[in-house]
Amino acid sequence: MYLNATSFHRSYLEMEKKFKVYVYKEGDPPLYHFGPCKHTYAIEGYFIQAMEVSKFRTENPNKAHVYFLPLSITMLIEFIYVAESHEWGLMKNTTMDYINVISQKYPYWNTSLGADHFMLACHDWGPEISFAIPHLYKNSIRALCNANTSEKFNPTKDVSIPEIHLPLGTTKGLLGGPPPSDRRVLVFFAGGVHGPIRPILLQHWENSKDEDVQIHKYLPKGVSYYDMIRKSKYCICPSGYEVASPRMVEGLYMGCVPVLIKDNYVTPFSDVLDWDTFVVTIHVKDIPNLKKILMDIPQHKYLEMQKRGIQMRRHFEVNSPPKRYDVFHMILHSIWLRRLNFRVHDVEES
Repeated sequence: MYLNATSFHRSYLEMEKKFKVYVYKEGDPPLYHFGPCKHTYAIEGYFIQAMEVSKFRTENPNKAHVYFLPLSITMLIEFIYVAESHEWGLMKNTTMDYINVISQKYPYWNTSLGADHFMLACHDWGPEISFAIPHLYKNSIRALCNANTSEKFNPTKDVSIPEIHLPLGTTKGLLGGPPPSDRRVLVFFAGGVHGPIRPILLQHWENSKDEDVQIHKYLPKGVSYYDMIRKSKYCICPSGYEVASPRMVEGLYMGCVPVLIKDNYVTPFSDVLDWDTFVVTIHVKDIPNLKKILMDIPQHKYLEMQKRGIQMRRHFEVNSPPKRYDVFHMILHSIWLRRLNFRVHDVEES
């Protein structure tokens, strides 16, 4: 399940002993030091709040390995963006102003050209807003749900984080599911039609009379989305407009093996996790052969993937307060790895 379990655990323990993060105190809620803790972008608010009281936080910026910019992109969009205006300027200017404040007040941003700083954003617009500051998107560590290499996500310095849908703000009622023997549906998907992949999926499978393949734009009345995940062996996680989707984590939470259908997506924590051991990846061109591909997976391999997915779940769980090896610590570990390996370099202003 790990690319190298020994190296990962050694690195994680080293992080626990040494890693120090300075959180800039500038900025007022709700744009700074605050974020959503419910629904699709919950990871923003959860991480910001956990970081505020974390044992990794240092009050002495001279002892920090990295500097956290506690800005919530989701809150920025909610309070600054004018709905339907398609105008990005105010949001980008607000981000730029924040960087200017901390760069004028402290020496750290200018010393490293932002390379030892990180931002975290789950909203789809996070990458675009970061482009307003060349040093931020070229040098800084960007922890993003929208980890799309075709949209300038750089796996060598940026961090892919999971999108986690928390309807109630916690994982209550989301963890666990029946054993494989009680999962009668081969594969399940339900979701809106947006982006290039889902229309292809629905075109081939939405009206299938095959009970094994439950692919829906809208679930039938009275059918529970979470119940269907728990009844299914495999759950399809296709890209929408962007590559991030909470379906992947929902599958891991409930014991349904995720089937990833995405282009240019960097999976979270792929420095240490061997995703091929607990998910199935299908190319868009193979969507017509979806059932055959899944049926051809031997039962023993399915059982192994399902078991491993359940074991991997702890790395994606949201806990308050955070627990060792959970999603908060995995995000920090990914940042720790980038900080150890990154080399400072200048960028051409454009």
